[in-house]
Amino acid sequence: MHYAKNAWYVAGFEMDIEAGKPFAAMILGEPITIYRTSDGRVVALEDRCVHRLAPLSLGRCEGDNLRCMYHGLLFDPSGQCVEIPGQEMIPAKARVRAYPIVAKHSHLWVWMGDPAAADEALIAPSLGYDDPDYMCHHGHVDFAAEARLIGDNLLDFSHVPYTHVNSFDLGQNYADERPVVSAIDQGVRIDRWTTATLGAATGRAAQPVDHFVTYDYLVPGIFLAWSGFYPIGTADALNQGRPDYSQAFGVNFTTHAVTPMTAKTTRFTYLSCLHRSWATEEAMDNMADIQRRAYAEDRTVIEAQQKIIDISADPQVMPSAHDLSLTLYHRTLDQRIEAEDSAKQRAA
Repeated sequence: MHYAKNAWYVAGFEMDIEAGKPFAAMILGEPITIYRTSDGRVVALEDRCVHRLAPLSLGRCEGDNLRCMYHGLLFDPSGQCVEIPGQEMIPAKARVRAYPIVAKHSHLWVWMGDPAAADEALIAPSLGYDDPDYMCHHGHVDFAAEARLIGDNLLDFSHVPYTHVNSFDLGQNYADERPVVSAIDQGVRIDRWTTATLGAATGRAAQPVDHFVTYDYLVPGIFLAWSGFYPIGTADALNQGRPDYSQAFGVNFTTHAVTPMTAKTTRFTYLSCLHRSWATEEAMDNMADIQRRAYAEDRTVIEAQQKIIDISADPQVMPSAHDLSLTLYHRTLDQRIEAEDSAKQRAA
């Protein structure tokens, strides 16, 4: 697998951690187990006991430590084995890798590269259940496909009128309207004005509005989407420029994270938030239902696409006018990977 390692990946959500019980994650082909210490701190360790390679995620939390429930080895939060039942001497090599991990805005962020380079300031600016101004829901979808295919899907919205007829149902014009695409630090930004309605999720589907959406897709695969609804005429008054979100009468925010599990499997997590100034439980339930249907539609197409790629002798794609965002993002990601590879070669 060839992905950026010096980056924060989403392993899951804080709500995934049950009290006293570790859970398993897979990132970049590396098995990881995550648990909480007695004071609530999150810990991420290699999910592979040094003794017989049993998964520590099947283990038991004991205070700040984690016990392998195969032969009883006990590991502290640094990954060091501190107890081997029936054996006084503990070898220095009796340790597992510990990963930098941060619980922030409901997400669990794991740093997969050099621990010395782990900078919390590089964590994407997401929202979560801890923000009192928003009503949220979350979930995940596992894809039997490589991560880049899911990222490409997020970046090219010309697929929406065709793939999502039974969910978003935005109409043919959505593919005909070209967004503004620009390179930003660590990724790409897509801005789009459309004339729409407030949508079925709000119960006010007939009300016409100007709808502004801005998407930032950041290395290693974090997709941040702000959406605001404005009175008809706002887009023209701003000459299709970026609006002030404080002037919107409806705002929502979504964080998507594309996490490569293995070379051909990917976990897609999402956390969507409606501003409480206009959110209702019914609107949130409707939005969650639409998203579940849409992501299932994406999975059907992308997994079928992966199968075709796998049986193709020399799979080549033909770029279209909608691929600028993909090109800019891939360039940024490839530059990050090349920089990491060069640094490793210099250090060797």
